[in-house]
Amino acid sequence: MPHSHVFPFSALVGQERMKLALVLNVIDPTIDGVLIRGEKGTAKSTAVRALAQLLPEIPVVADCPFSCHPTRPEEMCERCRERRKAGESLPELRRPMAVLDLPVGATEDRVVGSIDIERALKTGEKAFEPGVLARVNRGVLYVDEVNLLDDHIVDVLLDAAAMGVNHVEREGVSVRHPARFVLVGTMNPEEGELRPQLLDRFGLCVEVVGIRDPKDRVQVIRRRQAYEADPEGFRRQWAEADSRVREALVRAKQLLPRVEVTEDDLEVIATLSVDLGVDGHRADLALLKACRAVAAYRGRTRVTDGDIAEAAGLVYAHRLKKTPFEERILSEEEVVSSIQRTREAQKAPRHNPPHKKKEPT
Repeated sequence: MPHSHVFPFSALVGQERMKLALVLNVIDPTIDGVLIRGEKGTAKSTAVRALAQLLPEIPVVADCPFSCHPTRPEEMCERCRERRKAGESLPELRRPMAVLDLPVGATEDRVVGSIDIERALKTGEKAFEPGVLARVNRGVLYVDEVNLLDDHIVDVLLDAAAMGVNHVEREGVSVRHPARFVLVGTMNPEEGELRPQLLDRFGLCVEVVGIRDPKDRVQVIRRRQAYEADPEGFRRQWAEADSRVREALVRAKQLLPRVEVTEDDLEVIATLSVDLGVDGHRADLALLKACRAVAAYRGRTRVTDGDIAEAAGLVYAHRLKKTPFEERILSEEEVVSSIQRTREAQKAPRHNPPHKKKEPT
């Protein structure tokens, strides 16, 4: 898509939580994606397409259909690893991260790829026709109206996103290739919900609503008018701000491996999940990754309670238990209160229980 057709990321008014959730998944794709839920006309699609223009270029093996990393064997397909092992110099180039749209009517073969069984049996070659998961490796997969996608296809996408691998098997012929990508789903709850099992598989979730402040709504109108009147000029006006976001993303990705999380931090995270009554352990792991990404994005190598609280709003929104007649909403006070109680307990003197004398046998 030409740059002139994409609204600048920095020019979006409000929706800070949505923008942060997208950024965090780019910094750490293992967060397992983000689901953006909200009414029509709240800039969900605009934000995703705007972010795509900020993604840094990546090094790839020039002639590999899976865009393998040219120097990291753990991020290569079987063929690239074999070529490297044989001493071949892999051709390298840099290109923007792939950003692909998945249409609602996509079939499984289109998503995972297909194997030409007849050719495979006749020639012994793995005649594999790459699908969307091959093309989006190390990129971003955008699924608009994910709630209208076939449940089985959503399962396939979430499995690949979690494992980082796509495995296709037909009639005893199998192909595996890397499939590491950021999954971004958007949906309007008025058009139907996702099953709770699928909701939980998304690392982060954001509820977006239309801006209620009239002054901010006027700002939306003015910026949209300016953009439609002169797209290129408008983009130039916001180029420096977008460049700052891009630089922060690159720095954060480099900083992420050095971000420290203490044992006490882990206790805060685990206790928060218990206090909120969240089932399973996905939320704990997602919160750990998200708060580390927040710290890296803010330019720090140490996670703070503020980072944990900020990330918690994105991690738990879709995981709270609901009653048949009431939808539970996560409050910031509830999160902060849990963190403070745990910190106070950590400061209190901890007495070891007295050892019991061993009874003589």
